[in-house]
Amino acid sequence: MNLPYRDYAAFLSEHFSGKMQKISIDAGLSCPNRDGTFSTGGCSYCNNATFSPDYCRTDNLVEAQLEKGVSFFSRKYAEMRYLAYFQSYTGTHGNMGMISGMYRAALGYPGVEGLIIGTRPDCVPDSVLNVLKEIRQDTGKFIMLEFGAESSHNETLSSVNRCHTWEQVVDAVQRTRRYGFPAGLHLINGLPGETPEMMLATVDAVNNLDIDTVKFHQLQLIRGTRLARQWQDGLVGLHQFSLDEYVEHCVKIVGRLRQGIAIDRFTSQSPDGLLISPRWGVKNYQFVNLLNNRLVSAGITQGCLLPVK
Repeated sequence: MNLPYRDYAAFLSEHFSGKMQKISIDAGLSCPNRDGTFSTGGCSYCNNATFSPDYCRTDNLVEAQLEKGVSFFSRKYAEMRYLAYFQSYTGTHGNMGMISGMYRAALGYPGVEGLIIGTRPDCVPDSVLNVLKEIRQDTGKFIMLEFGAESSHNETLSSVNRCHTWEQVVDAVQRTRRYGFPAGLHLINGLPGETPEMMLATVDAVNNLDIDTVKFHQLQLIRGTRLARQWQDGLVGLHQFSLDEYVEHCVKIVGRLRQGIAIDRFTSQSPDGLLISPRWGVKNYQFVNLLNNRLVSAGITQGCLLPVK
């Protein structure tokens, strides 16, 4: 199917032949806004249980997590190849000697062709990038960094206790690209105090960066998080999208995002028992179908709403 935007599969096809699957790894790390390095408590909206598969347990070694992930996915596609995705918390925060050992262990696992490292823009000094460069040189395998940026608005980042700025995102992406690593961003639509216009302004800011991929998803209110308590107590205001509103918002995102950036996803889906809102009642693939149909009917393709230069 010809999509009206560049998707993640198109990005992967430039680096790999055949079908690739990410396998999430929990390396047992923390974040600098959790462990007291910068702050405590973490991001106000965060609960890692919402996106970590059951096999991601920190009492399992990296190889054991990969074994379970490969076992699960290979049942459907025996020829599948894999990317080890260090997703939970901050994948470059801690003792880099220990962390690099986990990266090398993952790259040595049969069928693993590369790493995707989820991290923060304030946790990738040149010393970390040099370690990753050495691993790439030694193994010859693919390494990509994916930065949690969330918003281009510093007041928003401060309000949710991110403890970094948009300027640090820009710096991290620029240095990562100088080292020759692919770079991606993660963004959240609906953070406290943000209007849809502010969210689209973040898309405009992203267009100025040399990135390969971007992930969007709707803010999800999760039980037990500080943001959920703040919202229930009336301390924060949120723009909560209905399903139809969010489809239309993503139509605008596609039209505003410059061509060449691959869109990894538009939504995320938390476990039903943890999710407060929004409860749209659709799976991620169903949302994508709704969006694609709306894009086609509206005649919107990636970047078509950008000013002509």
